[in-house]
Amino acid sequence: MQVSLYRFMPGIYIHIPFCKQACHYCDFHFSTNLENRGAIVRALLEELVLQRDYLGGEQVNTLYFGGGTPSVLTPEELDQILDTVHKTFSVNPHAEVTLEANPDDLSREKLKALRQAGINRLSVGIQSFDDVVLKFLHRAHDAALARRCISDAYEVGFQNISLDLIYAIPDQDEVVWERNIEEALRLKPQHISSYSLTIEEKTTFGRWAAKGKLTPVADDTAGHQLLVLVDRLERAGFEQYEVSNFSLPGFQSKHNSSYWRSEKYLGVGPSAHSYDGVSRQFNVSNNAFYLKALQERRIPATIEVLTREDQINDYLLTTLRTSWGTDLARILNLWGYDLLAAHEGYIGALVENGHALLESRVLRLTKNGKLLADKIASDLFLLTP
Repeated sequence: MQVSLYRFMPGIYIHIPFCKQACHYCDFHFSTNLENRGAIVRALLEELVLQRDYLGGEQVNTLYFGGGTPSVLTPEELDQILDTVHKTFSVNPHAEVTLEANPDDLSREKLKALRQAGINRLSVGIQSFDDVVLKFLHRAHDAALARRCISDAYEVGFQNISLDLIYAIPDQDEVVWERNIEEALRLKPQHISSYSLTIEEKTTFGRWAAKGKLTPVADDTAGHQLLVLVDRLERAGFEQYEVSNFSLPGFQSKHNSSYWRSEKYLGVGPSAHSYDGVSRQFNVSNNAFYLKALQERRIPATIEVLTREDQINDYLLTTLRTSWGTDLARILNLWGYDLLAAHEGYIGALVENGHALLESRVLRLTKNGKLLADKIASDLFLLTP
């Protein structure tokens, strides 16, 4: 199913920089010291008020709690944040409100309280249904708990649930990966996000790899595992509407889709990013510095004004990963750049090789083309003069 090209309203992303424990693969900004949790929540409330004009008064369509692990917050703390958002911004009464969560935080009582606080979409970090793999990743839950929390979420009334899975895990054979996919489908989620394990330098896995204790999975093996996932999910009625994201009809992530459409969004919290159409803003990735700045009523952010080339390249990078593709007419109308004329031979070769489709001046990558999405985008990038 093709997603329509209507204009999305802005979204707000709220970064919760805490986790109970550090997964071996994660390089996002977080702390396992929860002592400053209350102070961080107060700082988030202050930043929301200070940023009240960032979105130009436009109605907010999505709220997204990411991290870190937002589910470490209490429902009362989440309610405080949501209350401030609603008092400070014009929020669509039917806004999508997503909370990233780990299974070990989702007791039945917690799930009920989250629903009452206004969370209407869960993104649950399951990653695997194999207990050996979960231990290897240093996750805090086991497969039984993952299954139970999803069952409980449905029983308390959640109707929009996304599951995260990781593939390209060293020593995970194809049988284990296929079993993970089947386990996920048995839980009947509306959405699945699946990411290739990336070995980042400053993580435990990165240190193991540097010492020769861990060998990353080869790119062709990772690509094969992704195609196995795509094929199985398509047979189950899911659409791959972005390289790493799959949904049943009508359950695409509205929040993340706005990112991929280059719509405005406000990010609050340590390390959060914001985009207003012409510039990007990057909050400091340090809890202590963030707290000090907000106590002084300052937003600790670096601002990058985007050039015409930056804006075109960002649009290419995000839209080529999606099912709706890259609108070449939009690039011409907004930025005066005829991408097709500039790269006619290259785009023609993509179509001829079965990596892309070109219809009505919209360039879409095929299933195999999406495996090369980032490279294709970089090949089409404008170079900064």
